[in-house]
Amino acid sequence: MRSLAKNGCKIRDVASESVLCYFFVTMPRRPRLDAPGVLHHVMVRGLDRQIIFRGDPDRADFVARLAALAEEGGLTVYAWALLSNHAHLLLRTGARPLSRAMRSWLTGYAGGFNRRHRRTGHLFQNRYKSIVVEEATYLLELVRYLHLNPLRAAVVPDLRTLDRYPWAGHSALLGRVARPWQDTATILAQFGETPARARSAYHAFVAAGIPQGQRPEFQGGGLIRSLGGWQAVVELRRGREAYLGDERILGSSAFVESVRQTLQTDEPVRRRPHAVTSLITAVCAATGCHATALQEGSRRAAAARARAGVAYLAVEVCGYPAITIADQLGVRPSAVYRAAQRGKATSARWDQLLASVRS
Repeated sequence: MRSLAKNGCKIRDVASESVLCYFFVTMPRRPRLDAPGVLHHVMVRGLDRQIIFRGDPDRADFVARLAALAEEGGLTVYAWALLSNHAHLLLRTGARPLSRAMRSWLTGYAGGFNRRHRRTGHLFQNRYKSIVVEEATYLLELVRYLHLNPLRAAVVPDLRTLDRYPWAGHSALLGRVARPWQDTATILAQFGETPARARSAYHAFVAAGIPQGQRPEFQGGGLIRSLGGWQAVVELRRGREAYLGDERILGSSAFVESVRQTLQTDEPVRRRPHAVTSLITAVCAATGCHATALQEGSRRAAAARARAGVAYLAVEVCGYPAITIADQLGVRPSAVYRAAQRGKATSARWDQLLASVRS
């Protein structure tokens, strides 16, 4: 059993006997459960069901942005499918929070879409929906479910056409479309020792799923099913926050219970009062920089080091939006992201400080 205690508290997944690290990322309106290194089923939908892909240039742009995130280690992509007004993805988060990766990806795509089609306004429906998935049970089932979406939606007429359809990860798994950024090796390894045998077995597995039709159980809700409805959720959060429809878990009762125990016994630094102030105090003490120097925008070496440390911990580790801490660091939000990247280069130093902030 290995421990990944870098970014938050430890929990035990009773079903797979693995230890995972969880932290919470707050978006502007409501909380979201995010698990670095853990599987997410992500759904992105157009506002009021409007089209988000009007043609192949749009699809190519969307996929290129996804590829860039995967290539830089922000996400691991196992399965994906694009339809006209929504997209499904099966992702594993990397070092940075899912919310930050999705925000930069979807914001960039929406801006490009608006420029291409000479439109203004929002493109996506509120926030994306993400479901934390129990890997041992649902990894392969979700790969099949996601990749059959174009067939179920009649975007393609049959499986033979789906095999070559360029806007889903199925064709990459079969070796028909090159997607070097998609992690096909992990999935194919579950089906055979050689690529040819693995692809044949995978293809048969997908074909066997066609008669299953819609699978509403894959839309999440394990938290609701296993813990006894919304009253259990209220007790889970001790009345502090309400779990809403897009904050669910797909997994066994044991997996859900492990998350429940974590929520009850551990509270990450960013949920505590004055968390950013605590980060600034700890980093400034370690670098010999006064906090007022940060707020005044000092460019001295000590201030630059402190700014990089705070930005890294706040943005990369704890998931704060840059705009939330920009004033406290005496810089613009765009400069916060650059400072976070500088801090990431010496992450070991700042990760040690995080423990003292959380104590």
